[in-house]
Amino acid sequence: MPISLHNNLTRRVEAFAPLDPNRVTMYLCGPTVYNYVHIGNARGPVVFDVLAKLLRRHYPNVVYARNITDVDDKINAAAQQLGVGIETITTSYAQAYREDMAGLGIAPPDVEPLATAHIPQIIAMIERLIAGGHAYAAEGHVLFEVDSYPAYGELSGRDPEELLAGARVEVAPYKKSPGDFVLWKPSTPELPGWDSPWGRGRPGWHIECSAMSEAHLGDTIDIHAGGVDLQFPHHENEIAQSTCAHGGKVFARFWLHNGMLTFSGRKMSKSLGNVMLVHELLKEHPAEALRLLLLRGHYRQPLDWSDGAITQSISTLDGWYRVLRDLVDVEVDTANLPIPATVEAALCDDLNTPQALAELSQLADEARQSGSAEAKAALLGAGAVLGLLQQDPESWFKQAGGAATEVDEARIEALLEERRAARAGKDFKRADAIREELTAMGIAIEDGAQGTRWSVIKG
Repeated sequence: MPISLHNNLTRRVEAFAPLDPNRVTMYLCGPTVYNYVHIGNARGPVVFDVLAKLLRRHYPNVVYARNITDVDDKINAAAQQLGVGIETITTSYAQAYREDMAGLGIAPPDVEPLATAHIPQIIAMIERLIAGGHAYAAEGHVLFEVDSYPAYGELSGRDPEELLAGARVEVAPYKKSPGDFVLWKPSTPELPGWDSPWGRGRPGWHIECSAMSEAHLGDTIDIHAGGVDLQFPHHENEIAQSTCAHGGKVFARFWLHNGMLTFSGRKMSKSLGNVMLVHELLKEHPAEALRLLLLRGHYRQPLDWSDGAITQSISTLDGWYRVLRDLVDVEVDTANLPIPATVEAALCDDLNTPQALAELSQLADEARQSGSAEAKAALLGAGAVLGLLQQDPESWFKQAGGAATEVDEARIEALLEERRAARAGKDFKRADAIREELTAMGIAIEDGAQGTRWSVIKG
């Protein structure tokens, strides 16, 4: 089953064929680690985690890199405010980022390069750009000369003048043109810096990704992914400097961009006070519900985040897990789950996760009706490719909100035993009172042929 992806460079859906079928390469722009990441920062990693899994099912070797930017002016500002070195800030928040991503069920990348570990490669790339007439040194800075690359703006589909008119561009007397961007900048004594042919300084943001991608994936990569907000100027600048540094070779053959996350129809921003941090959300809601919500919309489209959407995701997962709980005694080989063809076809069609989720829901209905091992295995297999249904059903129903929240199971079981005794003694008033007490505790109960089951009321 062939994979088709929307290539933002050509602005059309194309059949994906890697440069080397034995080594498929993908690069995702990672975080700048100066604070906890918000839920909008997690959409790309979740979506492209599904893509990485898809690629691994089709090709024998996939090298997936997701970088960490650990030198940046925002990091410098945070370190100076606390009176510590940047390593203190970056080490702490890089680890927090890894934990947040793991909490959302995202597999770690094959390569996680740090910008500060690639200073020699960055300097070497800048030297090549200067030698090729694409960059110049001025007042301790090195800048890329945009006019030296005629194809600049191809990714965005607009001419450079139009791009620059809509962007915040630093105007400096040492620039040949306002659009020229910084590859290297000088560092004052209190700022982090490295020795270079142009004096002590630090790299610009754009050159970091180009150098790290080259170091681990080669001159030309198959897929470059990231948020649509990075398309210009970051990705546009990556293309320009990488293409010029590599003698005109194509930098990335496919460009994939995920849409932005809004909050109840409004852009997430600190000024609006609606930035929602992943590590806080993981305490409040089941991780799989957060992941499901991020997969509900097609990755190229904007996605709205709301309390109602989270509640709906929890309800959907409740239904699927209820099927699995009812089939708990039906044995399947969980080590060799099938990948349902309908789900795989949806994912091969430009990573159509909404359609894949619709197919998963259909499989849940079929499993509920048939109760067969084959139907249960298909449901679990569909969940696995999307990173869902990864828990024991009883564990799902007994978790309260986020993973960090605990419930008093002993107290709940004691009340249920008292309710069973009350019902046996026909004391239905007491039995109803216990149900109300459990509801007040956030516990729902369900009487059935297999006895009374309880679950936490989430959301």
